[in-house]
Amino acid sequence: MFCSGNNSSVISCIETERQALLSLKQDLYDPSNRLASWVGEDCCKWSGIICHNITGHVRKLILKGPPPPPYVESFAEFEAYKKTLLGGKISPALLNLKHLHHLDLSNNDFGGNRIPKFLGSLASLRYLNISQAGFDGMIPHQIGNLTNLRTLDLHGYINYVNGYGYAKNLQWVTHLSSLRYLDLSHVELHHASEWMEVTNSLPSLVVLRLSYCNLRINSIPPIHRINFSTLAILDLSFNYYYSENTSIPKWVCNIRSLTSLDLRGNYFIGPISEGIQNLTSLTHLDLSSSHINTSSIPRSLYGLSRLESLNLRNNQLSTISSDIKNLTSIISLDLSYNELEGKLPPVGTQLCKLKEIHLSGNKWNQSISQVLDSLCGCVSDRLEVLDMYSNHLFGRLDRSQIWKFKALTQIDLSSNSISGPIPASLGNVSSLRSVDLSYNHFDGSLPESFGQLTKLEGLYISNNYLEGTISEAHFANTIKLRVLDASDNQLTLDLSPNWIPPFQLGGLSLGSWNLGPQFPIWLRSQEHLTYLDISNIRTDAIVVPSWFWNFSAQLTFLNLSHSHFQGRIPYISKIGNDSLEIDLSYNHFEGPLPCISSKVKVVGIDLSNNNFSGSISHFLCNKPRELMDLQRLRLANNQLSGQLPDCWSKWLNLSILNLSSNKFSGNIPSSMGSLISLNSLHLRNNNLSGEFPMSLQNCTELFALDIGENNLRGSIPGWIGSRLLKMRIISLRFNEFYGHLPDQLCALSSLQILDVSYNNLSGRIPRCFNNFSVMAQTSDYYTYGFYYNLSYDRGRYMTFMEELLLVMKGRAEEYNTILGLVKSMDLSSNHLSGHIPSEMTSLSGLISLNLSNNLLVGEIPNQIGEMKALLSLDFSLNLLSGEIPQSMSTMSFLSHLNLSYNNLTGMIPLGTQLQSFTATSFIGNNLCGPPLTPNCNTSGGTVEKKNIEDEDCGLSWPWFYIGMGVGFAAGFWGVCGALIFNKTWRYTYFRFLDDMTDKIYVVIAIKLRWLHQKLRRCYNGE
Repeated sequence: MFCSGNNSSVISCIETERQALLSLKQDLYDPSNRLASWVGEDCCKWSGIICHNITGHVRKLILKGPPPPPYVESFAEFEAYKKTLLGGKISPALLNLKHLHHLDLSNNDFGGNRIPKFLGSLASLRYLNISQAGFDGMIPHQIGNLTNLRTLDLHGYINYVNGYGYAKNLQWVTHLSSLRYLDLSHVELHHASEWMEVTNSLPSLVVLRLSYCNLRINSIPPIHRINFSTLAILDLSFNYYYSENTSIPKWVCNIRSLTSLDLRGNYFIGPISEGIQNLTSLTHLDLSSSHINTSSIPRSLYGLSRLESLNLRNNQLSTISSDIKNLTSIISLDLSYNELEGKLPPVGTQLCKLKEIHLSGNKWNQSISQVLDSLCGCVSDRLEVLDMYSNHLFGRLDRSQIWKFKALTQIDLSSNSISGPIPASLGNVSSLRSVDLSYNHFDGSLPESFGQLTKLEGLYISNNYLEGTISEAHFANTIKLRVLDASDNQLTLDLSPNWIPPFQLGGLSLGSWNLGPQFPIWLRSQEHLTYLDISNIRTDAIVVPSWFWNFSAQLTFLNLSHSHFQGRIPYISKIGNDSLEIDLSYNHFEGPLPCISSKVKVVGIDLSNNNFSGSISHFLCNKPRELMDLQRLRLANNQLSGQLPDCWSKWLNLSILNLSSNKFSGNIPSSMGSLISLNSLHLRNNNLSGEFPMSLQNCTELFALDIGENNLRGSIPGWIGSRLLKMRIISLRFNEFYGHLPDQLCALSSLQILDVSYNNLSGRIPRCFNNFSVMAQTSDYYTYGFYYNLSYDRGRYMTFMEELLLVMKGRAEEYNTILGLVKSMDLSSNHLSGHIPSEMTSLSGLISLNLSNNLLVGEIPNQIGEMKALLSLDFSLNLLSGEIPQSMSTMSFLSHLNLSYNNLTGMIPLGTQLQSFTATSFIGNNLCGPPLTPNCNTSGGTVEKKNIEDEDCGLSWPWFYIGMGVGFAAGFWGVCGALIFNKTWRYTYFRFLDDMTDKIYVVIAIKLRWLHQKLRRCYNGE
């Protein structure tokens, strides 16, 4: 009856309708010129137009766009996709198509425009699809005038196009009595409480989709009679309705005509309703992600003999009975991510139609041989997908079992404890497309039979104990291979220099391999690589050839880190896609930083821990008028020098900047305040000078600031506490800051690391430091490390980990993987005075507190024992007095304590913890008891020490002390003078002092104090 523009039509289209279509075209935005064929007299030949072959009237207008890609890897791909979509507005001239039966505008981008009300005047419409087209706002009730409609698809929201409609009520739907298909998914229906009554009134409805509508599917007004007699497909997924002891609604179980039921993501909490047995026609049932917490699957569900697809993924099921064998029609079974344990029931001879079984993320705790035995029989002959990821499986893969699964296309046994060699018979399963054996204990070599898998697309064998040589035979016929992930094994690549691979890879990971004496030349042929990781290689001194830096225009991730690559990096002109992530850290690259073409859109680059030298001005400032896309820049631990350039205003997307441990000098440029997206700034261990730049107060997204070990001076600005409210880490150590600690810092409630040690700060410790609420939390506020999402590639997020140099337990160490667990405060080596605020003891989450080498007086707060998380506590070299609080004996986690060289008196509190430290933790005080002395009796060591001192009073002590003082002064200033004027010596000395010379320092200090007391006693006549 109908003909399209691709065929010859008997009668040309109607002129008024042709003009209407041209008006429609004029108002549409068509960047990819999809409507290029809309020229000429016969509109029936135009693309997307179907006319009646007798009358010539336009009956169908199909302008749907292409479906969105499953994921977008780059901004360029996003832009390319959007250019294929129509936009603009819908012309009212469409009303002149009075015989239009079918209108499809789906998968386009109308930019958040409202759905035109005049669509309700297209009275002849039987099919209307404007789904995922970027329309927004309230659905017009005029749609209810289309009484001839059979299909109405208004479902919204698409990952790459805006658009989310809503409806306050659905009464207009009651007029669509002929409706067979209704899809309002992703339309906000929270206020449309009559949705059930309305849809129940549609006598011919076959398909109803109301996913993501924010419905309360268990709280509907009572309905006298369920009329869904024709309903076959019902989708109420992801409405997220939560209520205690809620199960599958009873009214759903009364729709006996259902063949497909999707209720996933609804937080039912309770068990599966026994009423499910009424749905005897069901072929598809999805209850995944519903928090079903019953111990086992009810027998009533096993009675659904027509069921072909059952998805109970991501619930809390714990057992599976042998009754599962009754599901004789089952084709796809997904029980992954539950709490199933024990053994998989033998189903190999009953479920003969089974093609896919997903059992990942459970606790089967059985051998892989037992699992395969339970599936042997008619199942093993047909099974195509075997998914057993992370199941506590152990044992060996039996080659005599594997060959029975001849229909397998996908096998995933990753993240288990399977050991032994990979059986060569697996390479004989010719239908295999994906093999994932990663994160196991496989050993031996990779069988050469894998080279005969002509359909293989993905091979994942990383993180095992494989060893041996990989030759050309392993890839002989792998013509479809797209992903090879074999990192973290002890494999050696032995290929001919002239070898040309039969495949074109998209992803390659060979981390920890031995690549041979030369850089692999065959990589040059891989023009479609998007992911390349050859980090941690076990070959020394490989020079990266110049061609490598421009060999693939598709890369989104490049990792050559932690290897021994060397050479200079030339101008990079075309490597990578527009979201390229580069990691070349921990190598031996040298020379100036490479220039990167503006055509290469790098979003992250890590060149740290190499031997790059010279200025960075050419790298940062070569395009002064061009805004850059770079988000992460790490250049730490190189030999870079000169002043920091003042062109940061063009790097507005920069979120992570690490220039630590170089030779930069001069002031911190004011243009750094332009970095409004900055999360992490590290300038530690350079020769920077000047004051704290005022412009940094504009960097309100800062989480971490480390400018320690420089020559910065001035006061610490109070605006840090009023402007940089997201701060978690502040390190200003080893500078020349002076003045008071500003009270405004107390507003930083998220702060968990504060280090201002080795400065010239004075005044009192602010009492309001107890406002650091994260430091007061004993739970782990951030888990392990600070992570920043980098980019999305091949289904995974890659992350950047924050790192920081901290002094704890008297040692300076770099923290990264566990930095999120660290809560630390270091105010040591300043001129702080006054008492230790008792309010600080409320910071019960601190694991390290260092107030040493200040001028603090008074007693140690009695509540110090409440800081039970402390691992390291240092109050040494102050003027503290009084007794050690008894509560300190309860600090069971304390492993480093230093109270030496104060004026503390009395007995060291008894308890297992304090007595476990050595005497050096308490010396230089007037303390007694273990570990200093056996006890505090008056007849003990203290009295004997006084008698010895009295006998010495008659000696010629003044000349002795004068000579010693002169010698000490000369030696002291000979060494310390050099340390004061040479920063490198000073830093090296203090690091060495922290690690190696504590005992020597203690001996000298004891002698000086003893001599001081001798002089005072002798000249006072004591």
